[in-house]
Amino acid sequence: MSSAIEKALSLTAGEAGLAAQLDGDFSNGPVSQPPEAGLPFGGLLAALCARAMRQGLGLTGPLRSLSVQYLSMAAYDMPLVFRPRLLRGGRSVAYATVEAWQGERITHHGQATFGADVAGERLAPSSAPPPPLDSLDPARTLGGPMLPRFARHVEYRFETGPHILGGNVGRAPVERMWMRLGDNRPLDADGLCYLLDAIYPPSWTAFREPPVMTSVDLRYDLLGEPTPEIAPDGWAFFEFRLLDHGGGWAVDEAACWGADGQPLAVARQRRKVLPARS
Repeated sequence: MSSAIEKALSLTAGEAGLAAQLDGDFSNGPVSQPPEAGLPFGGLLAALCARAMRQGLGLTGPLRSLSVQYLSMAAYDMPLVFRPRLLRGGRSVAYATVEAWQGERITHHGQATFGADVAGERLAPSSAPPPPLDSLDPARTLGGPMLPRFARHVEYRFETGPHILGGNVGRAPVERMWMRLGDNRPLDADGLCYLLDAIYPPSWTAFREPPVMTSVDLRYDLLGEPTPEIAPDGWAFFEFRLLDHGGGWAVDEAACWGADGQPLAVARQRRKVLPARS
């Protein structure tokens, strides 16, 4: 039986393209409100873009980079149809693009690079291993009525914090934690695409009344294969850090490491800060 996450990531081929049915259970709105109080979770949409290119074009090489632009708001009441296109395919590298549509309205555009490893010297300096998972308090997690619906499908274990709603006022806006998907599935590229966006904006740790923001574009670079040895039981360690906030924009970045300190992925996201309501 498929898990809720696997169902949310499923694509059905049809004449118009590859269709996904967006489930309100993956809204970024709080669990205390109806799904329509929020938008479909951006990390899920990024994972769907990557899967649509891989599935629709028959690509077999690992995902290396993914960039997604969020052009307009997707809704829950109709399928989201992905139309992938191969820009160039070769024996070692393939370049692809995808558009996502609801009816006559385009909602997302993505582009990706897929490429297999080749033999050769590797230089990827490992950072210090993250704190052991069992050394952290399981109570350091997310919960409460403001928990986003999509976060119910993730297990969190914070190193410190969580610092949402001003916990980092006067210090670096950074959150560090172990995460895994709640269905205990082995970590893979789709899971990384989901988890690299599966936390509130780091800006929200620097303000006691967080600004309303919407994602404009999101960029991932996948660096290593999340094998069961590197990501035991699906767990990986993440750091989310604010780079800049001002002028109506916020830019933040994320990094992910395996249990041994091997880098697995980096991400950068640009958000539009919406005017405060009077």
